[in-house]
Amino acid sequence: MTVQLQGSLFGAADAIGLGRPLAEARRTTLTHGAWLDVLPGWLSGADTLFEVLAGTVPWRAERRHMYDNVVDVPRLLAHYGEADPLPHPVLAEARDALSGHYAAELGEAFRTVGLCFYRDGRDSVAWHGDRIGRGARENTMVAILSVGEPRALVLRPRDGGAPHVRQPLGHGDLVVMGGTCQRTWDHAVPKTSKPVGPRISVQFRPRGVS
Repeated sequence: MTVQLQGSLFGAADAIGLGRPLAEARRTTLTHGAWLDVLPGWLSGADTLFEVLAGTVPWRAERRHMYDNVVDVPRLLAHYGEADPLPHPVLAEARDALSGHYAAELGEAFRTVGLCFYRDGRDSVAWHGDRIGRGARENTMVAILSVGEPRALVLRPRDGGAPHVRQPLGHGDLVVMGGTCQRTWDHAVPKTSKPVGPRISVQFRPRGVS
């Protein structure tokens, strides 16, 4: 797979590793008991990790039924279960760090890791919440680490109220959606006609949340 990535100004050639403490994450309180933590540049060497993941993860393309048609899912996907070795050691380190930092609020560890590869502005994910399984009825968390070029994560309340949130993510940024967020808010990565480079999102979830 060939991709072109424009390096970040923040040390693209740095060694891959976790940088800023999770305690520095900025929390935004949303409506209905939801909240959002954002920590820019949590991962150093993020552009290097992007190249590793783009070239080594066994990406798969999926097709899904939509109304009366079968359509291509507009992104590439990969999933790692609890017992699966992750494609880079820093992802296991990140999962452990998130589990430790959020232990008091989450009450359990992050277990699974999913990856999405947005190759260009035509790739996207539609409005949704992670409500398959426990996320439909329980408070939970989904943490997303982004590497590659920034793309916008947008959030809106399911009841149609205000406010809407737009958060660019890339180059090692972290976002954590918590509280009731998966039940009471939807999120998406919209398509864009602007020239954008590729991005990979790494999603950490507790057991039974998807």
